Amino acid sequence: MAGVVTIPRARAFATAQIETDRQVELWERHNAESLIALACRPPAGRSFAATEVNLQLERAHLARVRGTRHLVERSDAMVEARPADSIAVYVTIMGEAVFEQDGQRRVLRPGQLLVCDADRPFLRAFGHGLDELAVKVPRAEFTQLTGLTTVRTPVVVDADENPHGRALARLVARAVRPDRPVPADEQAVLELVAVLAGHADLPVAHRAAARAFIEEHLADPTLSAGDVAAGTGVSERHLSRLFAAAGTSVPRHILSRRLDAAYGVLTGGNDLRTAEVAARCGFTSVAYFSQTFRRRFGVPAGQVRRQAC
Repeated sequence: MAGVVTIPRARAFATAQIETDRQVELWERHNAESLIALACRPPAGRSFAATEVNLQLERAHLARVRGTRHLVERSDAMVEARPADSIAVYVTIMGEAVFEQDGQRRVLRPGQLLVCDADRPFLRAFGHGLDELAVKVPRAEFTQLTGLTTVRTPVVVDADENPHGRALARLVARAVRPDRPVPADEQAVLELVAVLAGHADLPVAHRAAARAFIEEHLADPTLSAGDVAAGTGVSERHLSRLFAAAGTSVPRHILSRRLDAAYGVLTGGNDLRTAEVAARCGFTSVAYFSQTFRRRFGVPAGQVRRQAC
């Protein structure tokens, strides 16, 4: 039997239990250590309530951030002192977010997504509070996928209308949620960011679209490579080559993501039986689910469920 697989867990930080006069200081310190260094300015004389859930993957970093009214600034001096060396993505969930960079001002509304270079100075303002998802992609990873070192002009996408944006938002939200988190498909996150930045080559774009289609249809037990190819707009043969280039196959990728989804359900502290978990995640055979789950994670599904209770 393979060794037990360790799944990265999200960590939460909140200002609620911090003395009012130290909330901003400690929030800034936390952001600098966990995400991106920013100067935070809430309205004068008011307490600052904020929470941040961070999930560090092998390469990418995912987060969900909530907060009361404030603005943040990443100045030239801060970029020099604390470089992020990353591309950042922000997905607005609630409220409006003003973004200013290079003299250009944009207002992001719920459902919109922004891609920018985290090491180009910017200012962001949240007049009605903040609730958003964030992704930080190392510059080296972005360059490997796109051939570029920066996003010179920030990109704004309507995630609700863009399948790549919708898939990225869903992947991140599921990975950082407090109940039944689903381990993120990190390669999909990286490829989707490259596509949304507008600089991915066609094979990466097609593979990202295929991964997005699979995420949307994981629970369908009849999902096949042919379905994915049709949903992506490429031939099944071409799709097979795309996944082979990434070191896997469409069936193996579907199985992997179904097992990830099952792991999230099992760690949610519920009373679902193994058969119910398997069915929810697209498996038609409980025996096959149990066998592949143990092979993937190194422990039986039932043990994962019991440890989560």
